[in-house]
Amino acid sequence: MSLDRSAALAALAAAAGPDHVLSAGDRSAWEADWRRRWHGRSLAVVRPGSTAEVAAVVRACAAHGLSLVPQGGNTGLVGGGVPDDSGTQVLLSLQRLNRVRGLDAANLAITVEAGCVLQAVQEAAAAQGLMFPLSLAAEGSCTIGGNLATNAGGTQVLRYGNARELCLGLEVVTADGEVWDGLSGLRKDNTGYDLRDLFIGSEGTLGIITAATMVLVPQPAAITTALAACASVRDSVALLELARARLGAGLTGFEMMGRFALDLVARHFPQLPAPLPQAAWTVLLEQSDSEGEAQARHRFEALLGDALERGLIQDAVVAESLQQSQGLWHVRESIPLAQSQEGLNIKHDIALPVSAVPDFVAQTDAALAAAIPGVRLVNFGHLGDGNLHYNVQAPAGGDAKRFLAEREHEVNTIVYDAVQRLGGSISAEHGVGQLKREEIAARKSPVALALMRRVKQALDPHNRLNPNRVLAA
Repeated sequence: MSLDRSAALAALAAAAGPDHVLSAGDRSAWEADWRRRWHGRSLAVVRPGSTAEVAAVVRACAAHGLSLVPQGGNTGLVGGGVPDDSGTQVLLSLQRLNRVRGLDAANLAITVEAGCVLQAVQEAAAAQGLMFPLSLAAEGSCTIGGNLATNAGGTQVLRYGNARELCLGLEVVTADGEVWDGLSGLRKDNTGYDLRDLFIGSEGTLGIITAATMVLVPQPAAITTALAACASVRDSVALLELARARLGAGLTGFEMMGRFALDLVARHFPQLPAPLPQAAWTVLLEQSDSEGEAQARHRFEALLGDALERGLIQDAVVAESLQQSQGLWHVRESIPLAQSQEGLNIKHDIALPVSAVPDFVAQTDAALAAAIPGVRLVNFGHLGDGNLHYNVQAPAGGDAKRFLAEREHEVNTIVYDAVQRLGGSISAEHGVGQLKREEIAARKSPVALALMRRVKQALDPHNRLNPNRVLAA
C-alpha cells in the first residue's frame, strides 16, 4: 500500500501520545548507532510508555503497512537497532519503559521493564542485599530489553551464564500487536515449547520484549580480584584450568588482554593504573566467595603462588581494596573506548572452544600479519567462556577509515575461516544485526537457516519487525 504519512503519524500519536512521536528535528541520537557506522532515517521516533502503548503502536504500524525497529539503549555494535535510510520505518524506542515492577527476594527474582538500564537493575537488587550478576562495560546505558534481544554475555558468564540463563520469563508484544504475558518466576515449567528462549537473542525480529523476570543471587561475602602476567595464550588457558580446579564455582571472571590492547589504554587513558610491567598477555581473575574475605584471599594467593611455581605466570598483583579492584576492571573495560579513540577498526565478537583459543590466535595472527604487514591486533575478551573480541586496527599512521572500507572483507574472511575451521561461532554476544547478516547466510548450516526462516515467517509473516536484520529480507 502507498504510505499516507500524515495518517500514519496521526495513528502513531493516538497510540503513544503526540508528545512521544518525533517526526521532525534532530533524531540522530536514535538514527545512528553507537559506533557511528550506520546512519538511518526514520518516519518517526516513537517512545511509548507502557506495554499497552507498544501494542497499540505495533497495530498502527500494521494498519499503515509500516515496519518498525525496536531500540533499547542504542549501545549495539552490529547495526541491529537503527532504521534503514528509506524514511518509512518507525524507530520504536523502549527507554520510557523503565520501571522495576517487583522484586521477590524469596524467589530470587526481579521483574523489570525492557527500558530499565542494566545498572539500575543491579542497584535495585543491591538495595535488597542481592545481586543481579549480568555485568558489561555499557551497563550504565544499555537496557535489559537490548541485553535479552542480543543474549548479552559480559564478564561473569563463566559462573552465571548469558542473559538467557538469567531470564525466568518475558512479556512480549507480537507482530500482530498482541501481548504474551510469560513473566512467571518459575524455574520449572514444562508445558510446551519454550517461547522465552525463542525471543531471547532474536534481536527484535520475532517480537518486542517489553518486560522480563530476571534471576537474582545472594551478594557474595568477599570478592577478590587480581592481575597476572602470562607469556603466552597457552599459559593463560593453563592458568584458567588451574583456577577452575582450585576455585570451582567461586571463579566468576577470567579476562585475557593482549599487550597492544593495554598499550592503547595506557596511551589514551594514562591516568588509569598499570600495576604490572608489560607482558605479552595479562589476565584479570576474579573470585566471589560466600566465606569471609581472609579465607578467600588466602585461597586466591595460594592459587597464584602455585601458578608462579609452575611457570604459568610471570608476575601477579592482588587488589587490596574494592577501589583497587574497580580500578583493575576499569582498565579492562576501557579497551573498547581506547580503541575507538585510536580510530575506526574491524571488530570481531567470536566464540571458540577454550582449548582451541591458542591455535586460533597463533594461526590468525600469522595470517593477518602476512596479508597486511604492520596490522595491529587488539585481542581481549572473556577467555573463561571462549569469547574473544579479536579486533583489527590499521597499521600505525594508516588511514583508519580507508582501512575499514578496503580491507574489512579480506580481514573477516581470514578471521571467520579460522573460527569455522576450529569449531567456533562468528557471533558470541553482540548479535548479528546487519553487520554479520551476509556472513551468517554464507556460513550457517542451510538446514538451520531454513528453520530460522520458517520461524520468522510463522511469527512475523509480513516482515514488520526489524526487517533485514539477522536474516536477509
